Amino acid sequence: MLRQVLVLGLLLQAAAVPQTASPSPPQSGVAAGGAIDSDDPRALLKVRRIYVDSFGDDTISKELQSMIVSSLVATKRFKVTENRDHADAILKGVALEKSSQEVHAYGESTSVGGAAGGASSSISGSGGTISGSSSGGFVARHMGTSDSALHTETVDDARVAVRLVGPDGDVIWTTTQESKGAKYKGASADVADMCVKQLLKDVAKLEGAATPATAAPDSSHQ
Repeated sequence: MLRQVLVLGLLLQAAAVPQTASPSPPQSGVAAGGAIDSDDPRALLKVRRIYVDSFGDDTISKELQSMIVSSLVATKRFKVTENRDHADAILKGVALEKSSQEVHAYGESTSVGGAAGGASSSISGSGGTISGSSSGGFVARHMGTSDSALHTETVDDARVAVRLVGPDGDVIWTTTQESKGAKYKGASADVADMCVKQLLKDVAKLEGAATPATAAPDSSHQ
């Protein structure tokens, strides 16, 4: 009986001892091998080399893909590679362009009118003879002019949705832009520039957030 009590006490003491949890591996913004970890909100800052995937086989998609490549190269911030395996991220997108007709009408009219009239009469008599005469006239004039114009304007609309995808298949960055064309270039060229400018803007915002603020000098030692 005493042995059973002792064994029961040892079992209770062993159950009361907490087990030490194994330490969890440290989290990092960069996965093994330097691959981009899209869980890191600043993963976009690690992108230097971009592979631009096909937007489609139609003419409009191919043209817009070429324009985005040209805009990326012009930034000097990114390198565009034709080797998919050497890219830090892949740019994928869908493009749409359509044309519509806008009708503009203009009209103006002017009218002028005038009227004139007159009458005269005379009566004369002598020796019991009376004679008379009368005359009259009325003239009316009306003149009108009108001017109207009608012309049709062709408006090109372009819309594109692009996204940067990391090697692990996760989306790093995305944007959708729409344009009705610019004054000196078409809608496709304009929307391609808008996409790249938005990418640079977001990168600059992340770079500003990642830069630590400069500490103010300590005036107590002066």
